[in-house]
Amino acid sequence: MDRLIYTAATGARHLLEQQATTSNNLANATTTGFRAQLDSFRAVPVVADGLPTRTFVVDNTVGSDFRQGAMQTTGRPLDVALRGDGFIAVQSADGSEAYTRNGSLKVSENGLLQTAAGLTLVGENGPIAIPPDAQVAIGSDGTVSAIDTTQTQPGPSNVLGRIKLVNPETRGLVRGDDGLFRQQSGLPADVDQGVRLVDGTLEGSNVNAIDAMVNMISLARSFETQMSLLKNAENNAAKATQILALN
Repeated sequence: MDRLIYTAATGARHLLEQQATTSNNLANATTTGFRAQLDSFRAVPVVADGLPTRTFVVDNTVGSDFRQGAMQTTGRPLDVALRGDGFIAVQSADGSEAYTRNGSLKVSENGLLQTAAGLTLVGENGPIAIPPDAQVAIGSDGTVSAIDTTQTQPGPSNVLGRIKLVNPETRGLVRGDDGLFRQQSGLPADVDQGVRLVDGTLEGSNVNAIDAMVNMISLARSFETQMSLLKNAENNAAKATQILALN
């Protein structure tokens, strides 16, 4: 009885937490470069005096799904997608270096190359400044060049910098509350010359909306099962009390 109550109660609680994770994945099914979050359940015995009869159920975040999403051609010069593994380095809101696969870029009011969310891209030699009235092109190796469009005849392209592209071990990455990835060590990742970009293309989310919906239904039914187990435990306890009262 004791084991049933603890297992069912904690199972119901963490089913709700996993439901929240699945809902977040489903909400980001159309977010550029999003990586689905993975969860799993595990049993944890309660360490206390007496017999080890009580066990908790814990929802454990095991990581993220790093499989590549579908490529979507946009034709926009400031849209880039990573071909294969790798990440784009950006400066997060707290000033630290973080990593994303969202390649929807823009030029800020101050002329800095940023993501669509307003995060400044990290260049190999610092932030990349874009001059006004310039046509920007991004090479497969992350090199950013611009051509002055104010002249009658287009001049030569000028290299403005190179986007920092990295490919750290995914096992050593953690996802922050802002959706960006960072190394567990807190140190910036090294530049990887093998990472390549595709211009005029965006990578979609790798969340399968159908699988996420089916998972949500399955979690809802599992929650109902846990509630039924708790109800059975209550009924069993009531019957036991009646028997003891008769004695």
